[in-house]
Amino acid sequence: MHSADCQHDDGAHPGLTGHALGLAISAAEHRCIGIQERLTAPRRRVLELLLEGNGPLKAYDLIAAFGENGEPAKPPTVYRALEFLERLGFAHRIESLNAYVPCRLDGASHSAAFLICDCCGAAEEFEPDFAPGRAAAATKGYAVTSVTLEARGLCPACQAK
Repeated sequence: MHSADCQHDDGAHPGLTGHALGLAISAAEHRCIGIQERLTAPRRRVLELLLEGNGPLKAYDLIAAFGENGEPAKPPTVYRALEFLERLGFAHRIESLNAYVPCRLDGASHSAAFLICDCCGAAEEFEPDFAPGRAAAATKGYAVTSVTLEARGLCPACQAK
């Protein structure tokens, strides 16, 4: 997702590999067991791909990379897995990019906020303080159930170029 003039090294925002990837998948499996949900093989594979990714991934990137032997998945398989992963807080959809990222904040229910680099396409998740926004909404009679904030700019590595 780099812009054409980005000089950023692709490895600057690496995904998980090896032991770290195994720990993240194991934590997801344990959380699913605790809430009586199943991390089926397709759901697990989509989560692995998201965790291994160097940035936001579009659904069709996941479809193309799904098969262990290079075979693409059927689109409904990936979309159902993404819906499950979003519902349980393992992944987030970045609306402006129409792409997905793994939740980097322990998967607990929270407002999602992203800093998105316009140069290299990196998306970093952080926990926003949306309490003033919720209070303002409450005074108008709204009950806010979820918040997604997307802020665009340049990551530190791209600023240094």
